Amino acid sequence: MTITRISARVVGIPVDKPTRMSNRDLTDRHYVLVEVTDDSGATGLGYTYAGTSGGTLTKCAVDDVLAPVYLGADHNDVHGLWSLAYQEALLAGRRGAVLRALSAIDIALWDLRAKRAGLPLVSLLGGSTAPLPSYASGGYYRPDEGEWTQAVRKEIEFNAGQGFTDHKIKVGGLSVAEDARRVAAAIEAIGDTGRLALDANNAYRSVHEARRAIEAFERAAGDRELWWFEEPLSPDAIAGHGELARQIRTPVATGEIHQSRWEFRQLIEAGAAAVLQADAGVVGGVTEWLRVAHAADAFGLQMAPHWHHNLHVHLCGAVSNSLVVEYFALEKGIYNFEQLLTPETRLQYGANQVFVPQRPGLGIELDEEIVAKYEFA
Repeated sequence: MTITRISARVVGIPVDKPTRMSNRDLTDRHYVLVEVTDDSGATGLGYTYAGTSGGTLTKCAVDDVLAPVYLGADHNDVHGLWSLAYQEALLAGRRGAVLRALSAIDIALWDLRAKRAGLPLVSLLGGSTAPLPSYASGGYYRPDEGEWTQAVRKEIEFNAGQGFTDHKIKVGGLSVAEDARRVAAAIEAIGDTGRLALDANNAYRSVHEARRAIEAFERAAGDRELWWFEEPLSPDAIAGHGELARQIRTPVATGEIHQSRWEFRQLIEAGAAAVLQADAGVVGGVTEWLRVAHAADAFGLQMAPHWHHNLHVHLCGAVSNSLVVEYFALEKGIYNFEQLLTPETRLQYGANQVFVPQRPGLGIELDEEIVAKYEFA
């Protein structure tokens, strides 16, 4: 079967209310949707998050740089086409928007292959459809939700109401002392049965500064261990992450912005993280995510992918070193991709788990009226 058409669309969905991470404000989310069609008329859907801007740039990378490599080719040659596309993009950019564009095309090809086989993607990849452990992600800074510690408590209570016992909140957006109070409030709200991870989104400028912060957060957690300390430093500070990991008690997690197996090789060689958070919409698609996961497994490292729970539930079910799936409730208005999906194909969850869709492919379906509402002209 040959690829006859590749189409890309950009949508921008505003977040529900003023929202801040450690180092920037969030206003809207740009997603690039890619549809691949073969000569039988079968289609596969892929997508990536382009950022709070950059959607048009990523679409141009699909249309102008990568689509010519795939058109007319055999859609089953996924690995070969990935290598050709990566080589074609060497001058345009081996990272950034170009690799996110490559990720979206690759995801669409895997969705197409699984649909043609009549199987959920996890089954095509040789994995299990059993439920997977998950956690409730959030804890962003939202000034209209009241005092910081009270806002954290309310969100933990909301997560618990959805059946989650494990949680993640942001740090790095306030002073260390103020964030420590938020950590203490979250630990108190969670109680004795759950875990708390902390996500700094590259907030700290040095190993010393990050170590000072995490030690304050550990003290705030009392006799409870923190699950992990995520992205404490710049993604370029690979050696710094390794140095920090050797100095602190809490495991370091990182990798959501890193792209390709070669960057993850550097992370592994530096001992930069105990938990790798490769995002299939960023790292190079399903093809490259699986390469990273298998390499990590050889070094005893676990995978806890960033975002895109509708996709990562399949990938985590297909590898032996999956730790957990990150889940964002649509009601929080943070990760709002599921607004684009029909309600019946949004991911199901419960009891600190997410459930693998039994439908062929990724198991998701776009609500075209909603896509049209947010699509860029």
